[in-house]
Amino acid sequence: MVLTAVALLASGFTAMSASGAESGCRVDYTVNGWADGYTAQIKLTNLGPALNGWRLTWTYTGEQQVTSAWNATVTQSGGSVVAVDAGWNGALATGGSADFGVQGTWRPADPAPSDFALDGVPCGGGGTPPPTTPPTTPPPTTPPAGAECGDAVVCSDFEDQTGPDPSGDWRFTAPDCQGTGTAAVDTEVAHSGGRSLRIDGRDGYCNHAFAASTADLSSVGPVMYVRMWVRHTTALPAAHVTFVSLPDSAQGGRSLRVGGQNGALQWNRESDDATLPAQSPAGVALSRPLPTGSWQCLRFAIDTTAPGMDTWLGDDQVPGLHVDGVPTQDVDQQWLTGSTPPRPTALRLGWESYGTGDDTLWFDDVAVGSAPLAC
Repeated sequence: MVLTAVALLASGFTAMSASGAESGCRVDYTVNGWADGYTAQIKLTNLGPALNGWRLTWTYTGEQQVTSAWNATVTQSGGSVVAVDAGWNGALATGGSADFGVQGTWRPADPAPSDFALDGVPCGGGGTPPPTTPPTTPPPTTPPAGAECGDAVVCSDFEDQTGPDPSGDWRFTAPDCQGTGTAAVDTEVAHSGGRSLRIDGRDGYCNHAFAASTADLSSVGPVMYVRMWVRHTTALPAAHVTFVSLPDSAQGGRSLRVGGQNGALQWNRESDDATLPAQSPAGVALSRPLPTGSWQCLRFAIDTTAPGMDTWLGDDQVPGLHVDGVPTQDVDQQWLTGSTPPRPTALRLGWESYGTGDDTLWFDDVAVGSAPLAC
């Protein structure tokens, strides 16, 4: 096996990449590391016959210890690690790939593994050469895709809005106090069709401006899936802001909130002000900014029966916005101090600032349901 590794130091973090390409499989292993921890994004590409379920193994030689994983079930004994598909990403055609990730701790070193094996066969065993054209199937980091909205309880492209104010299935609301922020139907900017929801958000705590769906979400689940396309004009500020609010009966009606802080996406729980990820440099680095000036597909999965949440920006799962019930330092350790699973009952889209920060946002093609939703 031929391996390459590159290490660089930037903003206090070490980024490492290892790649092994063979005739039976290929593994791309990319690490973001810090003083005593790391995340690794792993892409497994099947170069052999089609598989219906996969098992990838490797060995850590630097005392790395996996503490959590996403898009796969990962176990570790000593230095030996086993990753098994998550079910929905188990089928791999020839040339198909699956992306998953792990988070963990390490000391005193974090070398990239060099002995990947697929279903017990070391990468490099016989197999079919990769196709000359890339596969056309959706990236496997995406949850299984259904129809555009399927049986979703909310399925709105805002084309039924006659404007200028939200009406019908949407209503303007200022949950705590109202200022100069506004919500309107926009006929000039849209992700699809000719209409979208526009929010002109203003700074200051008493400046809440939201459009609330009239749909009752209290029976959606056991996993609630939310998808929206969002476009905004101003980068997320250092101060805390919210642009999605989900009233939560498990918090006595207080909200689960999606927004930003320290320039990156974050979840916030109104009842105790817990954040996901933790607002440490390491935690923030595991989240992602919300790009400005273009439409972005943002998706959430919220388990209403056990601690479990995920967030995707486009087709990429955001490592710092992942909750799996096992406390992970700088990610969900603080979040898991709240032991009651969330039970969102409604959806509100808008703007809420807790200090400084104006923004203009558009929302379109919004859906909420009990089955995964594609971008």
